[in-house]
Amino acid sequence: MRDLRTADFDFDLPQERIAQTACEPRDYARLLRITPDAFSDHHVFDLPDLLRAGDFLVMNDTRVIPARLYGMRGAVRVEVLLHKKQANSTWLAFARPGKRLRLGETIRFAPDFTAELLEKRESGEILLRFNVQDADLLPLLHEHGEPPLPPYIKREAGAAKDDTIRYQTVYAARDGAVAAPTAGLHFTPELLAKLAAKGITSALVTLHVGAGTFLPVKADVIKDHVMHAEWGEISPATAEAINQARREGRRIISVGTTSLRVLESAADENGIVRPFSQDTAIFITPGYRFRAVDALITNFHLPQSTLFMLVSAFMGLERMREAYAYAIKNNYRFYSYGDASFLEKT
Repeated sequence: MRDLRTADFDFDLPQERIAQTACEPRDYARLLRITPDAFSDHHVFDLPDLLRAGDFLVMNDTRVIPARLYGMRGAVRVEVLLHKKQANSTWLAFARPGKRLRLGETIRFAPDFTAELLEKRESGEILLRFNVQDADLLPLLHEHGEPPLPPYIKREAGAAKDDTIRYQTVYAARDGAVAAPTAGLHFTPELLAKLAAKGITSALVTLHVGAGTFLPVKADVIKDHVMHAEWGEISPATAEAINQARREGRRIISVGTTSLRVLESAADENGIVRPFSQDTAIFITPGYRFRAVDALITNFHLPQSTLFMLVSAFMGLERMREAYAYAIKNNYRFYSYGDASFLEKT
């Protein structure tokens, strides 16, 4: 069997299908239920009727930080997108324009807020050291930064004030992401209460989503693509709750690909989820054997993206091609601010 190629995951997505604004109310977004033999149209607020009593939802509680900054390198304006926290006061980032940046140069975001360029990497990343300690950095990001919306969401003047609220889940709790776990954007406190009333339990895990989620796959053969690492955590109590649910024959349903990735990173060959607190660069493609997750709620992803590869691994490439063709024909909205899908293997 030949190696899968990035081109195998291409499809024609009209630009107008990429959502520019989020649905309001959140749970009025459309929801396409995808099974091996049927498609059916719903809304996210229908989830209490679509899920089974006893299902166990796993959600990502990461909070998006204002990770996009605009500064000056001398007389040149520089855009910086923070990517992943390193040691104290240092972050990996992407910069535009970045080629002319030189080691030791300072980017000034405000009179008392600067960063020094420590390293340039072949991957295009740079390593910055801020002139403040970690405890002081977040307030400065809130003052001078903006939500790091994907490049596919067009904002002539940068992220709008509404994006600060809307590009965040209602259960976000742990600062550190530079991209939202977008399947969770559809949930409301009222919907969560209705799910709980039906006997559907839930737990929170953490994966601080990095800017690498926006990057295209440049390798022709997908096995040559290198994922950026992201930090994740599953507490011992949450791991045990998930394992207990599985022992009782209940379905583990991941809300989003980020929750799925940290669950699969923490699961052993027998599907037992272990406590987890480390980086993961797991890259899930067709042929992967899922160990921890039985069903998936996720948005619609872009052609040739690692996320479309992941859902194709979950349901099969041809099935997802059919599902996305159906979604495009029926005017579903794609990507971060778009509609949702519910993938059930059985």
